[in-house]
Amino acid sequence: MFNLGGWCREMQVVKFGLRCGLWCVVLGAGVAVSAAEPAAATASKPALAKTEQEMQRYTQEIDGTEARFEMIPIKGGTFTMGSPASEAGHKDDEAPQRKVTIAPFWMGKHEVTWDEYDIWSYSLDTRRREITKQPSTANDKVADAVTRPTKPYTDMTFGMGHDGYPAICMTQLAAKTYCEWLSAKTGHYYRLPTEAEWEYACRAGTTTAYSFGDDPEKLGDYAWTIDNSDEAYKKIGLKKPNPWGLYDMHGNVAEWCLDQYFPDSYKKAGADNPLIPATKEYPIVVRGGSWEADAEMCRSAARNFSDPEWKVQDPQLPKSIWYFTDALFVGFRVVRPLQEPTTAEKARFK
Repeated sequence: MFNLGGWCREMQVVKFGLRCGLWCVVLGAGVAVSAAEPAAATASKPALAKTEQEMQRYTQEIDGTEARFEMIPIKGGTFTMGSPASEAGHKDDEAPQRKVTIAPFWMGKHEVTWDEYDIWSYSLDTRRREITKQPSTANDKVADAVTRPTKPYTDMTFGMGHDGYPAICMTQLAAKTYCEWLSAKTGHYYRLPTEAEWEYACRAGTTTAYSFGDDPEKLGDYAWTIDNSDEAYKKIGLKKPNPWGLYDMHGNVAEWCLDQYFPDSYKKAGADNPLIPATKEYPIVVRGGSWEADAEMCRSAARNFSDPEWKVQDPQLPKSIWYFTDALFVGFRVVRPLQEPTTAEKARFK
């Protein structure tokens, strides 16, 4: 079953900025190209760091488009994962607390936005090359071979906003496949964070319930939650960042991690860059709370996980592998490890 709303969104989806200065708009009858616009300023190139000391923040361009995103260096270290029983809102699956060691990586300053995500999901990059007659680069050819999702059967923004807003409603498979495409497109290895990496980055060296302390009354300065969101997600980066410069780690949209969820995960996983790879759709870890979550679910240690109810309204049979129609609160951000894993090692993160 296919809903015309999905096509309508595609027809109107975005003004797709081309790095060559052209703007194209996806129209019902095809793709129209307007007059040339001034070229955008060149973004900084990813630092070719070989050591932790060389790591710097950088802006990653998605080649051939105006889409770009910032990456923040996260130095490696050891931290206490989980929460003590004395923490307000503590749940059993956040225990036992344990010392965990994390290798250095970069993390997206913000959640992945629709502006970035639609390039992959609607094949806007390949359409751009078709209308401008530009040849494919070596990276393009690899990226073009990555699977794209089926057309959505409804407007996945649900009228909450598109440009500058976080992408939502995707399955973990969709988020991971986007990372695969992004890696091919940019030539740099991107993936979802492990649950341990996510909490390490969220805490940003703190041991309190939130990255700013223990007082939930201050949460509104840092997060969009059920108390201040007016029942919708918001544009990225409007609140204060955590101490390491990451925005919206508390609230706005929850974020996919790589790990399978278990109530006793902290007893199962090791202490050195732990990961429990997901092998089935339910339950998989999501972190960070959301625009419809309360203060307790936005704590640094709070855990959530995928559920079949996130697809209740999916009209397709079988239900989509790409979309969680009822998970308007779930998005993701990307990480890039300092030491790129070998091909064999990458299999653990797929």
